[in-house]
Amino acid sequence: MEPLEKRSPDDVKRIVEAVLFAVQEPISARKLSDIVGDTDTKEIQEVIRQLREEYDTHDRVFQIEEIANGFQLLSRPEYHEWISKIRKKSSDGKLSQPALETLAIIAYKQPIIRADIEAIRGVQSGQMIRTLVERGLVKITGRDEVLGRPLLYGTTTKFLDHFGLKSTKELPKVEDLEVT
Repeated sequence: MEPLEKRSPDDVKRIVEAVLFAVQEPISARKLSDIVGDTDTKEIQEVIRQLREEYDTHDRVFQIEEIANGFQLLSRPEYHEWISKIRKKSSDGKLSQPALETLAIIAYKQPIIRADIEAIRGVQSGQMIRTLVERGLVKITGRDEVLGRPLLYGTTTKFLDHFGLKSTKELPKVEDLEVT
């Protein structure tokens, strides 16, 4: 069997760009490397850096964002107004205020048990937690060591993707949040 020819840097760049264009969620440099073949993650990261630079130089309407330990091709924020006009947001895609409150508590306090969430919110939160788990924004991360070994909850990579975060470290600091 003859060895395969190594792809040219331009071919690798085109393949990475095509894959980023096609995926609906962030994709890791490792996964891109596996897809392209005969490349490593450092080479993929360099290609992404070059693509970002090209997009900025040519004032493209899209950019490559690093989200949830992966990369995704997204339109620039200044075009959101027009893009939102063509997207029909269904009401079931939106989170209710109680669900957002529950999600915020989990995001900031994770890993956290349901009793602690309910103590903070002052109301039963089992249904809200189930809804967030069903939507893939929250997951069970283990069991606490206290009596009864209750489930611990934390956020998922889908949560990071949904809110455009690389990690939970990018969440705003509580003291910086304005209370209205």
